[in-house]
Amino acid sequence: MGRVGLAPGTGGAAIARAKEDGGVPCSRCATERRRAAGVWLADGVILDTGYRPLQPTSPQLGDASLECRVDLNSYAELAVRLVNTAGAGGEDGDRLANLDGLRALVADREHLNTGVSRSDLDSLRGLRAEFRAIFVACAAGDGEDAAAQLNALLIQHPVHPQLSGHDGQPWHVHYAESGSVADKYAAGAVMGLAVRLTDVGIDRFGVCQAPGCQGVFIDTSTSNTRRYCSERCMNRANVSAYRARKRGEDDGEGKAPTTTV
Repeated sequence: MGRVGLAPGTGGAAIARAKEDGGVPCSRCATERRRAAGVWLADGVILDTGYRPLQPTSPQLGDASLECRVDLNSYAELAVRLVNTAGAGGEDGDRLANLDGLRALVADREHLNTGVSRSDLDSLRGLRAEFRAIFVACAAGDGEDAAAQLNALLIQHPVHPQLSGHDGQPWHVHYAESGSVADKYAAGAVMGLAVRLTDVGIDRFGVCQAPGCQGVFIDTSTSNTRRYCSERCMNRANVSAYRARKRGEDDGEGKAPTTTV
């Protein structure tokens, strides 16, 4: 895929602003900023795909400047974790079957973990399937389909950046602060997913290869060889492959012709 076009007037404009808007570490951002080093964004609505480094830094500003940026990488993680509630590993079952599951999903996100409702649960369960379809399209190499789905979600769930000066902090930007829990979750996750895709390209978006697993992942390894959503799935697949090879060897020995003297 050559270029990914983000929806004009919605996510694209916010992406352009995210490069310039500053902020400082605060209690509501701390967990998200610890999850990734940060992200540097291209100018404009249309962003090239696949040429951005996985761990970008700025020689002019230094690594410390990343602390004051809106961390959209961590918002992309919201999309991944939502999809993976469907039953990663094929044995966990649906971890978003009730409100307790939703509370567990957002437990570490202070701006999302209060006031959850049944409506939020139903909305996020629907969004989960839409997110997974994007990863499936990327894994199949269909960048046009992935971009079309993301653009539709960017229009449906627009980001509403807001200036915040809480807890005695200087003015800084929070994203997706308005609406219901589902509204805020969806807007942040869609925006983060769009930015991450334009940063690293569709070949970094994968679906877990473990049998029965519905999990997805964004591969940040230098080799781009990740195949599983978690170490658990990788270990299970390795054990399964070993046992299959062992059975094959045993069957081969049992069928070996006997020699007679």
